[in-house]
Amino acid sequence: MTERLPARRLLARLTDDFTELPYPEREYGPDGPLGWPGYDASRARAAERTGESESVVCGTGRIEGTEAVLIAFEFGFLGGSLGQRTGDRLEAAYTCARAHRLPVVPLVATGGSRMQEGMLALTQLQRVARQSALTREAGLAQIAVLRDPTAGGGWATLGAAADVVLALPGAQVGFAGSRVRPPDADPAAYTAEAQVAAGSADAVVPPGELRRTLGHWLRLLTRPSTEPAPVPAPLGATAPPDSGREAVRRARAPERPRARAYLDAYFTDRAEISGDRCGGTDPEGILCGFGTRAGRTVAYAAQTGTATRPAGYRTAARLIRLADRLGIPVLTLVDTPGAANDAEAERQGAGPAIAELFGAVAVARTPVTTLLIGEGGSGGALALAAPGRTWATPDSYFSVIGPEAAASILKRPPERADETADQLRLRPQDLAHLGVIRTSEQVFPGTGDRRS
Repeated sequence: MTERLPARRLLARLTDDFTELPYPEREYGPDGPLGWPGYDASRARAAERTGESESVVCGTGRIEGTEAVLIAFEFGFLGGSLGQRTGDRLEAAYTCARAHRLPVVPLVATGGSRMQEGMLALTQLQRVARQSALTREAGLAQIAVLRDPTAGGGWATLGAAADVVLALPGAQVGFAGSRVRPPDADPAAYTAEAQVAAGSADAVVPPGELRRTLGHWLRLLTRPSTEPAPVPAPLGATAPPDSGREAVRRARAPERPRARAYLDAYFTDRAEISGDRCGGTDPEGILCGFGTRAGRTVAYAAQTGTATRPAGYRTAARLIRLADRLGIPVLTLVDTPGAANDAEAERQGAGPAIAELFGAVAVARTPVTTLLIGEGGSGGALALAAPGRTWATPDSYFSVIGPEAAASILKRPPERADETADQLRLRPQDLAHLGVIRTSEQVFPGTGDRRS
């Protein structure tokens, strides 16, 4: 079980100059809004035990130099449960964040809604969801930390609705709390680690690294910019390929620089997001996150040279929508033989996932810059490419489909795949001549800077 720090000790560990917000005061009759026998006594015991008058402490403070609104749950106060007064405090916190243009950091530890207030407690989730949505629409980041335990509506609103979701090791995390799960439920499914594996949270962070990690994320997500991301310099071949066959050979060469090499050369620091929030991850197919380039934040979605799975496309779409909301430019690196085409990929919704990514790129208001660094296999590659803002390295190709598959579709024998590659005009210089990509001296020496 992970460490359960009281709310104020946690706030003191994470922040500088924490200042608590003034809270609205809600008055009840005896034993609360339902007249629940013994409720006043329970609250009095909780207050004596914790020194708090409610289950959340809200205020402003700096984390590694970035000011934020913080919401810290006190689990010792009736299990960190949400009641009407909790809802009042949460609404005040989000309202403060929007008024002062500050990110929000919920530090969640709750068992769910408060039984002694019945449906009036449960409807606080609607209030919280609205406040979170309004803050999202205002273009302000929300970074949640899942503590032990995070259950019920607190997980389904303050936690899961955040832009970035971090969790403490071993924390119990799940919509179903420990006392309401089926008796045969696997307890391993209700953990922080399981939520990361399922794509519902981004990372597990040890307590000793939480302050630094939160500070890093807050810096990354609070630096909007209207300038497009610069095009990365090529790390491999510099001369254009002589033939379609040569272009394909270069792009498939095992020694060619891949996504991680480009990201390492491009960014001074970066942090990854993980998961599509629909139960899936694709860590082998695509890397997504935010990094620092020359003092600015740039979001990135980079294919790794393997077939991209549906969860990878959905994660990339999530990344682009988030960057668009926060006003952060995006860099995409295209490198895939194509979308995964096995039966499981179809069951996971390959077509809808690719459509989601096409749509996210198409409507993004923030500038998207694309560099083709290897294979550009069909729609599975094109979905990540920015129309009118795509460049290509000399060791890459882009094609309606791979030359072998094209030959098969055209009912040609396999030995005609090289001829087909030439006819597809898939070399970088062919793509520039066709107006599919742009060229520049930085990416393609000797070409000048032109569209076609």
